[in-house]
Formats: sequence, C-alpha cells, structure tokens
Amino acid sequence: MESGETENLEFKSAKIDFNQTKLNRYCVALANEGGGYLILGVDDSNPRKVVGTKAFLDLNNTRSKVYDKLHIRVDAQEISHPDGRVIVFSISSRSLGSALHCDGSYLMRVGEDLVPMSPDHLRKIFDEGKPDFLSEVALANQSEEDVIRLLDTQIYFDLSQTAYPAQRSTVLERFVAEGLIVKKGTSFDITNLGALLFAKDLRKFETISSKAPRVIVFDGTNKVKGTLSDIFGRMGYVVGFESLIEYIISQLPSNEVVGKAFRENVKLFPGVAIRELVANALVHQDFQESGMFTTVEIYKDRMEIGNPGLSPVATDRLLDSYQSRNEKLADLMRRLRVCERQGSGIDKVVASVETWQLPAPDFRNSDKHFTAILYSDIAFAEMSKKDKIRACFQHCALKYVMNEKMSNQSLRERFDLSDSQADIISGIIKNAVEEGLIKLEDPESTSKRYARYVPYWA
Repeated sequence: MESGETENLEFKSAKIDFNQTKLNRYCVALANEGGGYLILGVDDSNPRKVVGTKAFLDLNNTRSKVYDKLHIRVDAQEISHPDGRVIVFSISSRSLGSALHCDGSYLMRVGEDLVPMSPDHLRKIFDEGKPDFLSEVALANQSEEDVIRLLDTQIYFDLSQTAYPAQRSTVLERFVAEGLIVKKGTSFDITNLGALLFAKDLRKFETISSKAPRVIVFDGTNKVKGTLSDIFGRMGYVVGFESLIEYIISQLPSNEVVGKAFRENVKLFPGVAIRELVANALVHQDFQESGMFTTVEIYKDRMEIGNPGLSPVATDRLLDSYQSRNEKLADLMRRLRVCERQGSGIDKVVASVETWQLPAPDFRNSDKHFTAILYSDIAFAEMSKKDKIRACFQHCALKYVMNEKMSNQSLRERFDLSDSQADIISGIIKNAVEEGLIKLEDPESTSKRYARYVPYWA
C-alpha cells in the first residue's frame, strides 16, 4: 500500500487493540481538519503493509459510543484482506464555524501527534461565515465629495501607472470595483479596506484607527532605559508606506563597516529587508486582535517587527510557502507594488541579510503575535551556536528556492570565511543535520568535499 498519511488519511496498525478514547480523539482531529479516514490494521510506516487488527469487534457498539461521546455520526466498514482484517472509519467534516472537542480539547494533528489547536486557529474556525473585517463599513453614507476628501484617490492611479480620470464618477467606479467603497443609492460607504489603505488620516475612521503602525525607538538594547521616540502612523498603508519606511530608516543607528563590501557609514540594516518585513507585518496581521499594534521596535543592536496574529505559515517554511491571512489587502498592495509578488518577500529579506553578512533573521510565533527580528553586525566568532545553525538552515532554504544547492563553500562565503576554515563550516552543517533542519541531497554520496544539502522539507 503506497498511500501516505495526509490531513485526510491516517493509518494505524492496532494489531491487538485501539482504545475508544484514542478513537474519539482521532475522530475529533480529522473532523476539525475537514473530515477523512482512519484506517486500522495497516502499518503507519512505509511501505504500509496490511497487518490486520483485532480492535473493535463490535462496530455497531463502537459507532454508538462515538456518537454518545462526540455527538457525531461515524461510519465504519470492515474489510477482509488476505493479510488480515482492516477497519475503515469515515469521519465527516465539522460544520462551518464550529470545532469539535474531546473532553475539552480541540484537537488537530501535527505529524503523528494529536495536539490542541492554538487560540488563533480556533478563532479562525469560529469566525467562519462571519463578515470579513476588511469588507465591513468604516464610514457610512458619505457623499462623493466626502470620499475624495477622506481618501487619497490620486495615489491609487499613480501607483497603477494610469492617468487620473477626468471624471470623478470614473474614480469612484474604480474604488467600488476594488471593494474600497460601496455605492448605496446616491451615497457611499467606505469599507475598512478602503480606509486602511487610502485614508489621508486614519484617525477619521474609528473602526481602524487602532490599526495604525507604531514605531518605537529605545535608548539601548532593551526597554529599561526608556524610549527616544514613540509614534503612530497617521495615513493609510498605501498612502503612508514610503514615508513610514523613510522614517524607520532615519531612526536606525549607523555602522562604520558592514561586511566586506562596505567601507563607509551605513545604516544598521538593509532597506529592502525593512521594507519587506514591514509590508508583511501590515498585510498578514490579524485584524480581529484588539489592543495590539503592528509595531517596529528599534534597539541599538536589533530591530523587531511584529504584528498581531500568528504566522499562517510555519516559521521554518516562510521561504518556500505562502498563505495570506488577508488576501484582498495583500493582492491590492502587490498590484500597487507596495509589497513583493506572492511568496518572494522573505526570500529577499534573507538574501539581503546574507549580502550584508549579518546574523540570520529570526522569525518567531509566540502567544498571539508574530515577530521578525533583524540583528546588527557581529563577528562570526561572537555568534552563538543557535545563530550559526539558523543561518545555515536559511542559507540552505534560500539556495533551494533559487534552484541551487548549499555546499560547504557556499556557506563559507555566506559567513565570509576562508577555505582554511572549512572544518568549522562542516561542524555547523553537522549540527544543522543533527537538528533535523537540513539533509544531504544525495544520501548515497560519500564525498564530503562535493556534498550538497537541501532543507529537510525538500
């Protein structure tokens, strides 16, 4: 049997037994993931041989127990196979906007484990079918003049590289087509999307005024000494993006030398990395989180860019995967070239950091927010083991998405080390392999000199 486990298919050998509680938990997890099949009597490791099972000899009684406990109907079918008895449980999907739990645990699967869903994941489920925040009304019953006064319509056409229409009605028609405003008879409702992106002053819109980005400059490497400045953006994301980036860069400390290519005073971090991370934070934030801001914190030795809501993509898959929490907003900002095309922003961040030979950026999901951290230049010898492994993994992943492969030489160049330091790099690669982050492209190869590596998920 060649089929592999997916979100909708789970194999268990269960040769002797498979208790009712475990069955209930798998039913909950599969239902929460859209439904699927639990197959007993088949080995859960390749090549997935049929081994037969003696579990659940009375399937009618088993189905009744699942229903009594979970209040869902589960079909079960017994299949006679030459190598043993197989049971196939068919679990339907949960209903829209609801999640199933077993004894208070809302379960999902991660690899071979059953784990509780995160609050962020749960809220997404509970919000299904509810009005989209970006489509909700920020200001209702506005005249044509009000819309032009409140929203910067000129910049939309400038960034679209099209002439500004001579007729006001044509301008408004384009904004209606983009979902930025909604026509209601002779008046217009301005949506949260329209206000967030094109407001001349976010404070004019009560529903989204708290979504303004915040920039804090700290006096030192932590919060103890206090702040040098703390400001909020006032314009919509599209209208104010360039001035926001210019302000952030103006607040950065300078460094005399950053990497071998620079011999002058330059800002602490590459502008392209700042631009992409700030754009990502604005685009992928969770608008349902209250009391939290998209925040840029600048310290003497690092910059932390955070947004409400966890990353929809695992932090070790940011270079090769893409999933937007707010696709309408992301699509419009991409088309207006405020942020990169789908899935390429983090690639540029890592590539620019490598060019400047800075420590690898750190991407963290914690509690209810996602944070990207850029670190200032430090000597290779001062980097921690964790820093070096993270840089190795990101370099390997970046090479892979560029259709190249990491080698000892390419990683030496990334760290600006000489050929004589190849053994040091070999040690870093070994540590990354042991951590399960990278692997040999060709496991059969015995050549260390010509070894090539790919990320674990390749």
